Amino acid sequence: MNSFGNIFRLTSFGESHGVAVGGIIDGCPAGIELDMTFIQNELNRRRPGQSKITTPRKEADEVQFLSGVFDGKTTGTPIGFTVWNNNQHSSDYDSLKNVFRPSHADFTYQNKYGIRDHRGGGRSSARETIARCVAGAIAKLALNQLNINITAYTSQVGGITLDKKYTEYDLGQIESTPVRCPDINKAEEMINLINEVRSKGDTIGGVITCVIKGVPVGLGEPVFGKLHAALGSAMLSINAVKGFEYGDGFDVNHRGSEVNDIFYNDNNTINTHTNHSGGIQGGISNGQDIYFRVAFKPVATILMEQDTVDTNGKDIRIKARGRHDACVLPRAVPIVEAMAAITILDYYLLNKAR
Repeated sequence: MNSFGNIFRLTSFGESHGVAVGGIIDGCPAGIELDMTFIQNELNRRRPGQSKITTPRKEADEVQFLSGVFDGKTTGTPIGFTVWNNNQHSSDYDSLKNVFRPSHADFTYQNKYGIRDHRGGGRSSARETIARCVAGAIAKLALNQLNINITAYTSQVGGITLDKKYTEYDLGQIESTPVRCPDINKAEEMINLINEVRSKGDTIGGVITCVIKGVPVGLGEPVFGKLHAALGSAMLSINAVKGFEYGDGFDVNHRGSEVNDIFYNDNNTINTHTNHSGGIQGGISNGQDIYFRVAFKPVATILMEQDTVDTNGKDIRIKARGRHDACVLPRAVPIVEAMAAITILDYYLLNKAR
């Protein structure tokens, strides 16, 4: 299952320390003008070494398109692309070749396949998300023509949480801080916490909030193809994601009379006074903003000694080496946006196919 989507469909390939990572996009409409600067910038937002609170690895992550593009536009045929891997320190993982790292995919991959690439996690590495960011950038360009806009931001790191709704923030401020948080004061607190955790060789998790504006009424299927289920599947496929909620989600300390979204006639357009539903009702978009939250666990690789076992079941102690993120959230923001864009474009095309 290395493919995602129904009509707009991404198949990704590659390992962290292999020759390259890349993908094939099938079902992309023809005639989409590809802004290469925009696509590369989406990759730049994901890549390491972009700020003092991310891993210091330096990777250019320059995308090369192999097919499906002519004169700067999509042709409707499969889009093949690749990003060559550079600046790899595979020797950092030599000591882990026969070790099951705590909370990594080492144990499960070894037992499922009988073989695994121990260098940087191989296929389970977050480097695979490069393919998602390329496909997501193309999906964004297509959605821009439909006036559908997707914005994600860091809303929580550890115990530091934004306490206002997304509508009360200037989302244009997100890129002004390395942690990608629209509240400048909270962003500074988050950065300080990440630096404190990193100085101890530890890691920390948090939450990313995503807002999708301009989605038309009718995207999503009524039973097994619900739009929020597709978005949940997209988000839970991202490395280190542990939870997904849309609308009011787990904020259940209310009565129905308090959270029902009341309809009204707004100049011959049906609207709602509130949006507790998160833009989706009955699994189908209702025309309001879609908003959801994605919880990320602390990165599993910590630069501290830990107990574990080797592949023979022998008790050992390990300490990871290498260049790793203390908090994945700043680099995960564009990945959340990418998977949201892929999902929304896919479901838009499904709706058109009807």
